[in-house]
Amino acid sequence: MADRPKGSGVPEEGTPEYDWLYGSASATPPSDATQQMPAHGGARADETRVMPAARREARGGGTGGNGGGRPPSRPHHPAAAAPRKRRRFRPRLGLRLIPLLLLLLLVYLVGVPLFFYGKIDRVDAEPGGDRPADQPGTNYLIVGSDKADDLSAEQRKVLQTSERGGTNTDTIIVLHTGSGGRTMMSIPRDTLVEVPDGGTQMINAAFASGGAPLLVQRVEALTGIHIDHYVELGFGSVINTVDAFGGVEVCPKQDMVDPLARLDIKKGCQEVDGLTALAYSRSRHVTALSDLDRVARQREVISALGSEAKTPWTFVNPVRYWKLNSAASAAIRIDEGMNPLDLGRFALAMTGKSQTCTMPNLNAPSDPNRIIADPDRAPALFDAIIADETVPKKSCTPTGRVTS
Repeated sequence: MADRPKGSGVPEEGTPEYDWLYGSASATPPSDATQQMPAHGGARADETRVMPAARREARGGGTGGNGGGRPPSRPHHPAAAAPRKRRRFRPRLGLRLIPLLLLLLLVYLVGVPLFFYGKIDRVDAEPGGDRPADQPGTNYLIVGSDKADDLSAEQRKVLQTSERGGTNTDTIIVLHTGSGGRTMMSIPRDTLVEVPDGGTQMINAAFASGGAPLLVQRVEALTGIHIDHYVELGFGSVINTVDAFGGVEVCPKQDMVDPLARLDIKKGCQEVDGLTALAYSRSRHVTALSDLDRVARQREVISALGSEAKTPWTFVNPVRYWKLNSAASAAIRIDEGMNPLDLGRFALAMTGKSQTCTMPNLNAPSDPNRIIADPDRAPALFDAIIADETVPKKSCTPTGRVTS
């Protein structure tokens, strides 16, 4: 190597203290192991500072891949991932919408009946003269009339009735609610009652001649039960309400073919539409007890409607709920004093479980085609309703007759 000029700052070869750097054969390795990388397979001065060859080979590096005596590279340790920030819990949009949807459903369930309440016809049902005093519990007089103005033209054609309908009633029911439970008592339309001018007449004639007030007066005079509210159901209340539910189940005990009621139905439980349900509840010419059997079927249809009305599907299905309220409001009349809360209580009473029966009765001595209240058994039923007590089972039978 050429001579280096003095003062160049580069150490000269042969200078003893720099022989270790230029590889002089006579140079002695320095004692500081930090200034030397040991050859492959040589002695290790400090295991904490030098990568052992064996560890490198154990990782599959070999000697060929490292270029002979090149010091092994230090193992690569990836940098530890930065800790992820913990996200704050945020409810999903759907969860936040649930309270709003529940509020909207509640508004709908309350608002729809209030809307249709304003469309219901009112009738003055307050009777004149002396009346029984107020009694515990609540008593509703339910009357089924020939009101047909809510029927479609096709339905009127099938039933062969005019738009106005008639002024007769096939259904007279006292519904009692109170601490003694619910009782639904039918009064057969052929029941004879006394009239103020003397003599007797069928109770449904009072409705035909004097409407709601006279009928209420006759029922109160016959039973001693104070009537709190009056509800009149027309043809459409049965047909359209049943159809709004998609049908109801009835269970005739025999095959029934009644051309006058336009009924043709087989024995056994089955689902029927509105027209068939109406015919089933009006038929009186097929079974042995005639009108007494009919009132039992009327209560059966009303109970079936109540069972359908209280199902959860009625309240969670907005279309079904709307149709039900629309059909019911178009087909009923209520007394002028019945407010929305009273009507709601009536609806709940109709859907609740009731003890059902017919007023205890006998054939009239003067006319076997007419009946009278049984003087021995009827007072027990009337008194239980008046006192808001549990009705005796022996006084509450399906047809009002003594059963063995």
